[in-house]
Amino acid sequence: MPDKGLLIEFGGLPGTGKSTLARLLAHDTKAVWLRIDEIEGAMRRNGLTPAQTGIAAYSVAHDVATSHLRRGLTVIADAVNPVAEARDGWRHLAAEVDAGHVVVETMCPDITEHRRRVETRSSDLPGWTYPTWDEMRGVMTEYQPRVGDHLVLDTTWPVDHTYQELTAHLSRRTA
Repeated sequence: MPDKGLLIEFGGLPGTGKSTLARLLAHDTKAVWLRIDEIEGAMRRNGLTPAQTGIAAYSVAHDVATSHLRRGLTVIADAVNPVAEARDGWRHLAAEVDAGHVVVETMCPDITEHRRRVETRSSDLPGWTYPTWDEMRGVMTEYQPRVGDHLVLDTTWPVDHTYQELTAHLSRRTA
């Protein structure tokens, strides 16, 4: 019988460092890393429009996560998760498969730094275009504050510092 799986749910506005931290964690722990941007990018390359990919990408990620969690693996879900419905989906998934669930929210409270990141980043995904600063400001207005037990990481700190905070939190939560 496999060990209990663990779902690590990353959320936060675009450009706040979710994927940077998720990539490091996936590399160090050999976890399954599910990026909604990557799934949406594949869907768009196969003819779906951006309007068609949002909810569908989350659905695909949930299905893939389910099989890995049932096998006792750790899954890192890397998505903006801007609204309660998206967040509830991950919570319900973890409960359904009896997996542990840790929620991590990234924030970049320095608006100048956040804007610099959004405007200067390049995509590592084929054909993927990140939102512009103006588009990101629209996401900001729709982003619902998180409630409940979760770790908030201030990503204006150096990546090494933030990553240490993340791994210390995970050690405490999974011990």
